[in-house]
Amino acid sequence: MGQLVVNSAMLQCAMGMAPGTLTVLPMSRVAIAGQPVANILDSKPFVNITGFGMCMSLANPAVAAATIAAFGALVPMPCTPMTAAPWMPGSPTVLSGPAPALTNTSTCICSFGGVIQVTMPGQFTATAP
Repeated sequence: MGQLVVNSAMLQCAMGMAPGTLTVLPMSRVAIAGQPVANILDSKPFVNITGFGMCMSLANPAVAAATIAAFGALVPMPCTPMTAAPWMPGSPTVLSGPAPALTNTSTCICSFGGVIQVTMPGQFTATAP
């Protein structure tokens, strides 16, 4: 059982150096405490998922190029989230709009190797059974 995630939830990427936020557009969504509940399809870069400060992944071409230029010393570069798949797993019993609701136990994978997790769901009263 996880807590339902709402707009303005705090996120963290394993390859990022700062927290990010989740933006949930209020289209045909259930709301908790005045905030729309996220679903697993809320994974679009810069629409739903903000950057995470600086990226440390060598799979990020900007980080790789800067690291090569620094003769192998890791040089973090600005984060550009590259999420190609939805959050997994979603709630098996609660829908938000057309898809399963997002819970605080869901993760999203960045194409540059980072795992994005929910660190603060934005609300603490509603859970998904």
